[in-house]
Amino acid sequence: MSEGLFILTTIFVAYVVYVMVNERKANAKSITPTVRPDQQLGPVEPSMPLAVEKPSVTSAANKMAEDKQKKPEIIKSAAVNEAQRAQASGKKGIKDPKTGEIATAYYNYRFTKRWIKEALVAEGLLEKVYKNNELDAETEAKIKDAIQKLEAMDKYRA
Repeated sequence: MSEGLFILTTIFVAYVVYVMVNERKANAKSITPTVRPDQQLGPVEPSMPLAVEKPSVTSAANKMAEDKQKKPEIIKSAAVNEAQRAQASGKKGIKDPKTGEIATAYYNYRFTKRWIKEALVAEGLLEKVYKNNELDAETEAKIKDAIQKLEAMDKYRA
């Protein structure tokens, strides 16, 4: 019984799809406007453009090039705005000297930003960037001490 119901349902769905596709084709043919030879279009005003200009490929390429030039400026301005907000709110954090980004959530090493981990290694406060499976109580204690020392450095002070 269920097999028969399945077959009937499949046939019905196929019929519905068939009807929908044919309706779209019929509508597409009836929508296209036709101009009869005896019908006049009327006078053309001089203010109306006769030909529509297509945007050239070079203008699109120029826009893309301008956007690429603006992206670093936008990123820098976003970092500056973030730094100003952090200073205004009185939050302490670690500032990335390269980009000016200020990170305020860095006490959990697993979720710390990559540049903070690399700065800890670059300053000689840690031996390497630890993976999540390498973290234990002793390593996390070393990391917390290293982060406190990094906060104290003028180079990274927000």
